[in-house]
Amino acid sequence: MISVTSGDFRGNKLWLQAVAGGRDWVLCHTSALECLELFVGYLNEKQIDVYAKEPGEYENINYRIVDSFDDIGIVHFRNMRYTSVNQTVNDMLSDFDNIDEQSLVEALATYYYRHDDSFDGLEIDFKNQAAFDSISDWAIEYYNED
Repeated sequence: MISVTSGDFRGNKLWLQAVAGGRDWVLCHTSALECLELFVGYLNEKQIDVYAKEPGEYENINYRIVDSFDDIGIVHFRNMRYTSVNQTVNDMLSDFDNIDEQSLVEALATYYYRHDDSFDGLEIDFKNQAAFDSISDWAIEYYNED
């Protein structure tokens, strides 16, 4: 079974709230970047990334099964939860070969320009530093590209 797509809503954050709000999930990866308003999302997007304690019924939701949410940096907004900026960036960097690279680069670019041309405030785990270094220049130049 497929849940609704983003095209059914006026914005991706509203879509994510309608699908994930009130559930025992934590939106993560690209879905968290959309909630954090660091990535605008895709038109008629249907994939949602969540941390969950058990698999669910929807085939367009990527369930990343965890035992507990205790060690996850979480932001609470209305009736939904999503990973914090630092948690999201580190999660995606640690799974770099399997992520939506475009969403992460755009998010880092947005973060950079919102923080006065700086990545200050981002806490990159040591194990993720090489992956971050490999895309940080791309992120800095992202909005300058033709």
